[in-house]
Amino acid sequence: MKTNLVTVLGIDFVNQRFEQVIEDLLSRINSKRKSFIVTANPEIVMYAHEHPDYKKTIQSADMVVPDGYGIILASKILNTPIMERVAGYDLTVRLLELGNEKRLKIYLLGGREETNQKAVVNIQSNYPDIQIVGRHHGFFDWEKSTVTDEIKTANPDVVFVALGFPRQEQWIAKHLNQFSHGLFMGVGGSIDVLAGEVQRAPHFWQKMNLEWFYRLISQPSRWRRMLAIPRFLRQIFKLKLHK
Repeated sequence: MKTNLVTVLGIDFVNQRFEQVIEDLLSRINSKRKSFIVTANPEIVMYAHEHPDYKKTIQSADMVVPDGYGIILASKILNTPIMERVAGYDLTVRLLELGNEKRLKIYLLGGREETNQKAVVNIQSNYPDIQIVGRHHGFFDWEKSTVTDEIKTANPDVVFVALGFPRQEQWIAKHLNQFSHGLFMGVGGSIDVLAGEVQRAPHFWQKMNLEWFYRLISQPSRWRRMLAIPRFLRQIFKLKLHK
């Protein structure tokens, strides 16, 4: 049963501290509970708002964490404040650290072939006791691919799915019932950072809640996606006025 939630545009976010979220995820892994985790920022919430089928996919997740200061800001505007941002990349790194401590089995799905290879090499270098039981790039035919069978055979504890939204959440929701256990989490661009191809914003930018702006000036091609942020905030203020 889902508890301690804050709803933002129809999406229920967990309202927990980062370490509380980690404890919950670790409990799920240890108990072999099959879990679908979404790290949602304003772009994802806005896309869900505009695409009902995708919204149902997000709502089917076992946990949605607030990845992005815009979600925290929206919760405050709506007078239902979420206590802390839970960044998807930070969550990924913490799970890798725990995987190293507990020798968890990890599968990495997504990214270009070269990016996927680099990410695996770096993970094995930085977390030598983790078990990478499989990997596959993100460019495959969902209907014809043997990826699902490969993952079932590998029997991982955690599957990081880096197909970018909305595909990563759609893939997890479509295939989750084929697995007996495992924590499946969409990690998007985190694979590029793990591969060393993209630098995360320096701590100063993160502290000032401007990581999104750093990403924009570092990757100008993202500007179209960033247009979702003002649309998102407009919807939040409309909702505020209606309330």
